[in-house]
Amino acid sequence: MKIIIDADAAPRQVLGICREAADRYSAEVWTVASFNHQIESASHITVGNGPQEADLKIINLTSPGDVVVTQDFGLAAMALSRGAAAISPWGKVFSQQTVDFLLEEREIKAKYRRGGGRTRGPAKRTAVDDQLFRKNLFRILAGEGL
Repeated sequence: MKIIIDADAAPRQVLGICREAADRYSAEVWTVASFNHQIESASHITVGNGPQEADLKIINLTSPGDVVVTQDFGLAAMALSRGAAAISPWGKVFSQQTVDFLLEEREIKAKYRRGGGRTRGPAKRTAVDDQLFRKNLFRILAGEGL
């Protein structure tokens, strides 16, 4: 079992929680990021900064039973199709139903922005986000249903 982290946008707290979970559940931690990011990890893969390079590498590493940590809805959808679990750094566990809705919502918001509209960015990360991420990651690794 691997925990594969889309490290281009993963907060340091998430990396630490993933390492803690890997120790507890005997999983490997893999990080994938473009060369623009400095990640210290025994199993780190650096890719170019082209569009989707990290995502493609992550999907190629993903096997059934793995856990992919990403805030990218498209990558989460691909991970789910590979039989892996997907969780956001904020602790949201993706399912096929939720990811379909999120992808549709993302497209609607992008269309709105292309038309001159403005949308809000993500809220500032809090300690509650870390707690939720830790709780849900540990539940996934323990094989508990969410």
